[in-house]
Amino acid sequence: MRNSATPTPPPASPPGQPPYRYDKQHLVPFGEFIPSFFRWFTELMNIPLGDFNRGPLVAPSFVVKGERIGPNICYEDLFGEELAARFAGTGDAPTIFANLSNIGWFGQTIAVDQHLHISRMRSLELQRPMIRATNTGATVVIDHRGRVTRSLTPHTRGVLEASVQGRNGRTPFATWAGGWSLWPAVLLALAVVGWAARRQPRP
Repeated sequence: MRNSATPTPPPASPPGQPPYRYDKQHLVPFGEFIPSFFRWFTELMNIPLGDFNRGPLVAPSFVVKGERIGPNICYEDLFGEELAARFAGTGDAPTIFANLSNIGWFGQTIAVDQHLHISRMRSLELQRPMIRATNTGATVVIDHRGRVTRSLTPHTRGVLEASVQGRNGRTPFATWAGGWSLWPAVLLALAVVGWAARRQPRP
């Protein structure tokens, strides 16, 4: 893993398998796709914005030394329910997550630490290690308990070497978030709000 502006080639596929391809699923509005009802505006202003197709929600993993690596790009790891959807199948869920991010345009801001903490939360929820390779930081290894075990100093060029052990199994969060997205949490929050409203003293 590197903190470097030099692009890294895609992982080689095992012999006899087609080249691996990952298509980003959670696209950035106005950066990677034009939201509905706004195309007329971008065409009127002649703004050259990208408009890509989404990849599948349940993206396939690729295998390295027996471990199933589940890639995600940039802030895709913000959406835990989308990563949890990869655990809906049987026997093909990721054993390790890998996040690749180009966040140089954030500069030396709190966004670097923010994104690191997001990845740590996903590791804790899904009980999977997360390896992060970025151009400016944070290039780190996170264990399945959300702890940073190895790291490179942000905004420096270098190579991070570490051993990472994958994990199997499925957490309660992966079960309900992968099957029902965030609706159980939304319904629980509404129930709590309704209960609190009913307990308010009436004049």
